[in-house]
Amino acid sequence: MESEEAAATVQATRPRRVSRTPVTAILTKKRGRKPKRNDESHSPFSQQQSQKATVDDKYSQWKTLLPILYDSFANHTLVWPSLSCRWGPQLEQAASKTQRLYLSEQTNGSVPNTLVIANCEAVNRQLNEEAHSPTVKKYKTIIHPGEVNRIRELPQNSKIVATHTDSPDVLIWDTETQPDRYAVLGAPHSRPDLLLTGHQDNAEFALAMCPTEPFVLSGGKDKSVVLWSIQDHITMAGTDSKTPGSSLKQTGEDSNKTGCPSVGPRGVYHGHEDTVEDVAFCPSSAQEFCSVGDDSCLMLWDARTGTGPAIKVEKAHDADLHCVDWNPHDNNLILTGSADNTVRVFDRRNLTSNGVGSPIYKFEGHKAAVLCVQWSPDKSSVFGSSAEDGLLNIWDYDTVGKKSERAPKTPAGLFFQHAGHRDKVVDFHWSLMDPWTIVSVSDNCESSGGGGTLQIWRMSDLIYRPEDEVLTELEKFKSHVFTCTSKP
Repeated sequence: MESEEAAATVQATRPRRVSRTPVTAILTKKRGRKPKRNDESHSPFSQQQSQKATVDDKYSQWKTLLPILYDSFANHTLVWPSLSCRWGPQLEQAASKTQRLYLSEQTNGSVPNTLVIANCEAVNRQLNEEAHSPTVKKYKTIIHPGEVNRIRELPQNSKIVATHTDSPDVLIWDTETQPDRYAVLGAPHSRPDLLLTGHQDNAEFALAMCPTEPFVLSGGKDKSVVLWSIQDHITMAGTDSKTPGSSLKQTGEDSNKTGCPSVGPRGVYHGHEDTVEDVAFCPSSAQEFCSVGDDSCLMLWDARTGTGPAIKVEKAHDADLHCVDWNPHDNNLILTGSADNTVRVFDRRNLTSNGVGSPIYKFEGHKAAVLCVQWSPDKSSVFGSSAEDGLLNIWDYDTVGKKSERAPKTPAGLFFQHAGHRDKVVDFHWSLMDPWTIVSVSDNCESSGGGGTLQIWRMSDLIYRPEDEVLTELEKFKSHVFTCTSKP
């Protein structure tokens, strides 16, 4: 891929003693997920220089802990920042485990914006126990019509993805059948396989794919939430991501300027009073979904009961809401992140239709706006949050109220802090195929004037495994060390 792999690649050895105190935070200047052209105040030059020195010092401290805190870690410096990253299907090969990785390239106009399909390869542990850190290689480039603000994969077939750009439409791509393109200035855009229409204004970030049916959900500046079904456009072969050939039917009339088939909405839902920033489906139902927006509201919808919100939580946060996720293990729990720097968990059983509802948990560990939240697929009480402060925090709400004697000042619920990025972490995604493995991307415009950073990492299992199990393993290791040192 058009990136240069940084030298810092760690292969960790086990067992080892791990502190459960989170890594010290890296603080960066606040900046929106996209540059906002307004009169927001900015730090003076001297203050920026001082802050940069602090960031560099904190980063250096974090770097020394890499071999202790991670089972695997890989860093890639990107030529262009990526605003979104997602895992795709797994590809089994003889000597390695390879998984597709979807990224974007947000360029300055000298070359086209692109959707990048890469292969992330990790050597199987049973074949080579020492080779843990993955490599990333570009597999295919799609020339995207505009910036790629958001990527989402179809759970039923993750080689089909949806993208958001600065337009009202959602673009659907079959990443396996799309031709590989060479991104040069003046090159024509790639042709989407399907176009979803229905928004009346730009829809830039709010995008979700349904876990149970091939439904797509979007929100935009028109203050609406729009639902589509692409069921009629998916072939039977498309239900299996390993099946060769196209997963989208190449039929239908070309009713738009892109020359590809278009699909109108199944439903348009109104209730927000400002831009809808994120949406999420209920994990068990294609008819239930939620949304958050710049009106500070969290709304729950049921497509079977009408086009208005079933539940509207006003003032869910003290500022704009940027992100939302629905717990895949517990349908009652909804996670939100906001420009007020906090993450909150709501139980929908406690919410009412008249706008009343308080979070059951409130997590305060970021120093700037939260941009992305996601529940862990590996443990029901664990989730991650990334923010403009350059941190990706991992939380466990089961630990709230259990104060650690070793880290009394640690924010409640925080049990790991990834501080490898030096600028705002705009997106991350847990891997469904490789437990506790995360891909994360940062936009480095603030820290280095351009480009981005891609990191693929997995914290040490000594951090998230049950403490008694870890202590037993360390005790065995301690006995082994004493036995070895006592021999003549």
